[in-house]
Amino acid sequence: MDEARLRSLTPNVLAVLVRRGADFAAAEDAVQEALVEAVRVWPTAPPRDPKGWLITVAWRKFLDETRADTARRRREDLVDQEPAPGPAASRDDTLQLYFLCAHPSLTPSSAVALTLRAVGGLTTRQIARAYLVPEATMAQRISRAKRTVSGVRFDQPGDVATVLRVLYLVFNEGYSGDIDLAAEAIRLTRQLAVAIDHPEVSGLLALMLLHHARRATRTAPDGSLVPLAEQDRGRWDTASIAEGVAILQAALARDRLGEFQAQAAIAALHADAPTAEETDWVQIVEWYDELLRLTDSPVVRLNRAVAVGQADGPRAGLAALAELDGTLPRHTAVAAYLYERDGDVATAARLYAEAAHKASSLAERDHLTRQAARLNARGRG
Repeated sequence: MDEARLRSLTPNVLAVLVRRGADFAAAEDAVQEALVEAVRVWPTAPPRDPKGWLITVAWRKFLDETRADTARRRREDLVDQEPAPGPAASRDDTLQLYFLCAHPSLTPSSAVALTLRAVGGLTTRQIARAYLVPEATMAQRISRAKRTVSGVRFDQPGDVATVLRVLYLVFNEGYSGDIDLAAEAIRLTRQLAVAIDHPEVSGLLALMLLHHARRATRTAPDGSLVPLAEQDRGRWDTASIAEGVAILQAALARDRLGEFQAQAAIAALHADAPTAEETDWVQIVEWYDELLRLTDSPVVRLNRAVAVGQADGPRAGLAALAELDGTLPRHTAVAAYLYERDGDVATAARLYAEAAHKASSLAERDHLTRQAARLNARGRG
């Protein structure tokens, strides 16, 4: 069984059922049943036309459920529409499914879950394990999401920006459970790039590839965080970096700059530097300025303060930081870093300890605690 191949067929099969008139929620259930049947049957009797097989089985399961449900008896006329088995049509409605699953009426968490199941072909159990929640909880979340979008017309135009935000949320979950969500997000974004010619889709794909290239070096063997400046650049995935840079350059050449392209440009400058000391921080600040023009995000302003501290010195970075809301996540940690670079060890140690109490993850808390302990030891020495 080629599980990746099976999952890649899922959105097309689901789209065919919806286009034939099936309700989205019922169609998605039927496709999941067909996937289960494929896992059972294909190892000993592989079909010559896998997509056609899945469409036929899913459609029959949808019809069986329709006949059994008296509340939906009005759909019985669909029985006569069952096509004869044969090669499946080549039309690809994957793009519409992306838009449907990222519908603005859904919460971000629901949109992510529905995208992973309907477009990604993951099971409810796999998604639940990835998000570390009970399977029943995830099943309820997905059911509510399907009910929400069931009345949405399949041919309505969607919002590319919303789809991209959902995919980036998936990517940032990284790896958990038995599913590599970062790799899954890259796969889905590649699929989206085939379905739609849009520079921001390319920008997001480039950004994912450039970040993913450093994945193996982000943590030490004991699970502790390794800052970018301390990562072993010899272990970065140069093939992914080269691909990401090439995709980004093609997108930028179209002169339709968007936030994901700007973020990818910053990531590319980090990836291009042979050492941390050779990073082109001046260019990075310029790209942050472009990103601020596009988003005016407080988080971007915070990251820009770090870049300014590297390009123009820690005091310039602290001046930029002073203009921001002190309650921003990571604000205290950034201040600690800049004070340390400015030589104020005592203030930096205090702020690292304070930031550790505010950390959103155990790994981040442990990292900041170690930084405070390191500076306290230096002060005592």
